[in-house]
Amino acid sequence: MPPVFAPPVPFPYALPSSCEGYQLAMPNSAFAAKIVRDFVGALLRTGAHAGLADDARLCVSEVVSNVYCHTRSELVRVEVLVGREEVAVHVTNDHTGPLPEPLVRPEGEGGRGLLVVNGLAASWGSSTRKVKTRRTKTVWFVLTEPEPEPKPDCRVGAAEPGNETRPDAAQAPAQAPAPH
Repeated sequence: MPPVFAPPVPFPYALPSSCEGYQLAMPNSAFAAKIVRDFVGALLRTGAHAGLADDARLCVSEVVSNVYCHTRSELVRVEVLVGREEVAVHVTNDHTGPLPEPLVRPEGEGGRGLLVVNGLAASWGSSTRKVKTRRTKTVWFVLTEPEPEPKPDCRVGAAEPGNETRPDAAQAPAQAPAPH
């Protein structure tokens, strides 16, 4: 899925008002990715989206690591919006550099973090906005629960052509063979 570059608005992706929001701000340090990864994992594992916890941990770790490696922002701010059917995560920093893009050559030594986000998220993007006297940059992603796979019909012979059961046949009593 190609990235979506959202317009510069406070929260590029809005969840329904029935969502719960959680925020965390911390110094931009080598430990920030682990702290945020654990924060997001704990939020999701204790709620209705435990199945998204590992993907969310990986995605947020990649995005926060990019802030540490590629910006001089003093703070990293994370907002997690947990909705009924999806989870949105916003990672904001105070760096005024260009908006991030996935690496064109994934075989290089680094720069695959946004490719990971692109592969796991239902959508993602980035935006900038001016807050008072500073400009902020936000990278956001949305995760949704995967569609449940249909359960196979495990009855013996059920999948074989010609073995379809008529609804009325299943209710008919078994008859003994007629005597010869």
